[in-house]
Amino acid sequence: MIDESLARLSDTFFTITVVVYSLAVVAFCAELAFGRPAARTRQLVAAGDVPAEQPDVEPVRARRLGAVAMALTGLGLLTHAAVVVTRGLAADRLPWGNMYEFTTVVVLVAVVSYTLLAVRAPELRHIGLFVMGPVVVAMALIRLVLYVQAGPLVAALRSWWLAVHVTTATLGFGIFFVSGIVSVLYLVKSRREERVAAGAVPAPSLLDRLPSAAALDRTAHRTVVFGFPIWTFAVIAGAIWAESAWGRFWGWDPKETWAFIAWVVYAAYLHARTTSGWRGRPSAWINVVGLAVMVFNLLYVNFVSTGLHSYAGVS
Repeated sequence: MIDESLARLSDTFFTITVVVYSLAVVAFCAELAFGRPAARTRQLVAAGDVPAEQPDVEPVRARRLGAVAMALTGLGLLTHAAVVVTRGLAADRLPWGNMYEFTTVVVLVAVVSYTLLAVRAPELRHIGLFVMGPVVVAMALIRLVLYVQAGPLVAALRSWWLAVHVTTATLGFGIFFVSGIVSVLYLVKSRREERVAAGAVPAPSLLDRLPSAAALDRTAHRTVVFGFPIWTFAVIAGAIWAESAWGRFWGWDPKETWAFIAWVVYAAYLHARTTSGWRGRPSAWINVVGLAVMVFNLLYVNFVSTGLHSYAGVS
């Protein structure tokens, strides 16, 4: 029996979440607009306008806008979590049994990952626009394209393996989502830093307000290191569930195949990070390819190809 009042409440929370995340994006934009690039800060230190022991001083307005942006992100996280919780209570089951629910949880994990990174390393707050912007777009598309009303699980998903396999898959995907965006920022930032080091004087850009390329590269690597074992477990759990449901561990179903391809790509990324000549931009490109494979697996495999994972639009 579906609790319609809770289902409607979940939908309301979803709308509120999109609005709050959108406001956070606006605040992140304003913070970057009023912020001071690191290069400018160094100039002020050299001129004696900023104490050398406080080289990270930035305009008060920018700091306040950054605090507002993070507060809005935190508020959005609470309403986003409420979307998932009320949806689960409405259907009396785990709330990731179809594409709408699965993608909603993936985006939630991505926002949690970014928030934890920003709290742990405050300079990473400045990537908020580039993370939360895609988050808002993703949430809008989820609501417009993937939305389905709360209902019971299809028979194929009525297994406790749903709590194991799909949960770890959402965690891995959400973490890789943030890592891929950070690698894209690293590729752009490192190119700009190389031009500056070569003596070029590029026009002022929002890129000047991002963390250093080295910091972005470390962040992308650490998030993959954290997410890779989770994704590995998700693939293994999926194989065990497949044996229980279909009598075989692996059948090269499109979903299985692309999940394995994603695993290989991220394994290659971690290996490249330890291989001379592959560190830096080459390995970052592998991470970006990994994100592209994950998105392809989510969208194309579910909507275009046919296979054992195609029922009810679930992932």
